[in-house]
Amino acid sequence: MKLHVALLLAASSLSACTAHASQAPSTSDAQALASASASFRKASVQLSTGVRMHYVEQGRKDGPVLVLLHGYTDSYLSFERVLPLLPRSFHVYALDQRGHGDSSRPECCYSQSDFASDVVAFLDSQGIQRAVLVGHSMGSFIAQQVALEHPQRVEALVLIGSAPTVHGNAVAAELKSYVDTLSDPIDPAFVRDFQAGTFYRPIPPSFLDTAVSESLKVPARVWKASLDGLIAEDHAARLGTLSVPTLVVGGDRDGFFSVAEQQALAQALPRATLALYTETGHAPHVEQPQRFVHDVKEFLRGPHRE
Repeated sequence: MKLHVALLLAASSLSACTAHASQAPSTSDAQALASASASFRKASVQLSTGVRMHYVEQGRKDGPVLVLLHGYTDSYLSFERVLPLLPRSFHVYALDQRGHGDSSRPECCYSQSDFASDVVAFLDSQGIQRAVLVGHSMGSFIAQQVALEHPQRVEALVLIGSAPTVHGNAVAAELKSYVDTLSDPIDPAFVRDFQAGTFYRPIPPSFLDTAVSESLKVPARVWKASLDGLIAEDHAARLGTLSVPTLVVGGDRDGFFSVAEQQALAQALPRATLALYTETGHAPHVEQPQRFVHDVKEFLRGPHRE
């Protein structure tokens, strides 16, 4: 099983993370996380789509709205290292998407459009007209889908660890061949290998433990349906119609999406800027949270936003 998972991801990403996994989190990192936990509010809301969505909220009610969308089998805790660093002048929501985290797990409907409908329904539930969508991996494709289907609801996009499409991606196809065999309960060793393979730089062991725990909340049927939905949708040809300012953040050691795919995404979007982090894997916001937040702040105050 470990060999199979290693084949799914770049071998360098997996080996680098394994070598660094024993590094302890810094005192400042732990203090920042403790401060963040004290400052955000946890809640759930029943959406018009039928999903009971769990989320956390922080920042000023009258500030610019950021909605954070996690990746495949993750939860809002994917942004655990980012939340403490975001200015409190931003009104931030981090969601557990359908089937994930502590949100409800409907029996069906895990296409990108289904996830996108949840995002719009969540905005409606909070009385929000427009928001900046910040999506990682699966969340980045959902953010793209929201912008395509409901452009009037999107102020800007921040796409992390992304590409024009998952359709035709060899790593995703290989992952699907294994995910299709999963049954409950899912083997924690597989989940740990899967999560560890997304990082290249050192991360706190506690963060990896949390990521594994959150993925283990996701039943096998949601692993399968969510991945099927990601692979089935190919909106690459429509990206040129998106006029919103976009920041594409990627890593040059991403084991899922090549540098060429990340560059292609930035080139397909008319108002996109690419920030490619060196010696960084599939999760730049986790591996370099300070740089990521700095880049997001600069992007949101930049001249292209006027």
